Amino acid sequence: MYADLKGKVAIVTGAGRREGLGAAIVRRLAEEGARLVIHDLGRTKGDMAPQHGVGLVDELEQVAQEVRALGSEATTFTGDMLVEADVEAMVAHAVKAFGRLDILVNNAGVGYLFGPLLEMTQERWDTTLGVNLRGSFFAIKHAARQMVKQGPQGDWGAGRIISIGSRASKSGSAFTSAYVASKHGLVGLTRSAAVELGPHRINVNAVCPNHVTTGLGAWQNEFMAKARGYASVEEYLAAMRGRIPLGRVGLVDDTAKAVAFLCSTEAIYITGEAMNVSGGEEMH
Repeated sequence: MYADLKGKVAIVTGAGRREGLGAAIVRRLAEEGARLVIHDLGRTKGDMAPQHGVGLVDELEQVAQEVRALGSEATTFTGDMLVEADVEAMVAHAVKAFGRLDILVNNAGVGYLFGPLLEMTQERWDTTLGVNLRGSFFAIKHAARQMVKQGPQGDWGAGRIISIGSRASKSGSAFTSAYVASKHGLVGLTRSAAVELGPHRINVNAVCPNHVTTGLGAWQNEFMAKARGYASVEEYLAAMRGRIPLGRVGLVDDTAKAVAFLCSTEAIYITGEAMNVSGGEEMH
């Protein structure tokens, strides 16, 4: 446990699905005593934001209730990561609710607009790059402004910004051109932000998990098994496990643990990194 996180205020974007990666990060930070702003889109938007890809209002509130049951404080916020005014309002909401902002976890992302490169449409490309990269930029920009305004808090520094990348931040794969491009870009953004924000004592890092079978992950399994010619999802997953030295796919808690560590004083001298959490599947 990281006692230095008690009372810290954290925003976690894209955290409105109870079995999702964002919700696991929210729960872990709540267990550490952090106060949470839990964000998601809150509504579907046609093919670009289908039900399997976003957290709706009711489920978002259920995640908040779980945090409160752990004894921590939580508030929810719905907004579109494609709209800078929404992202700026999210940061203002955190400050209004809790008086400050200490941690940003950029978890919101589009991981479902997959398909062959030759069939990729501009709308699918722009939506993926827009949410995964532009939205993360908006959040870093406005969160960092607030952190700079507040200044350092002793040895802990002025803030932590952590973006959730992917194995796709390091390696390419078929049928994921926009997703891979966005996640590679997210690592570049992380490194540049770390250089600029380091003098303000804001640590900026990324966590890069391999595949995690969340609700969205289950959809990805179905899509990839079919697209890559496997006879079944289980055959596809067995092939995946065979590539992973530790012999299993990722769990949401694997990434949540890494995020908590990077938020703690234990990671005070770590910035500009893209930490693999992949069971050894990705080693660079």
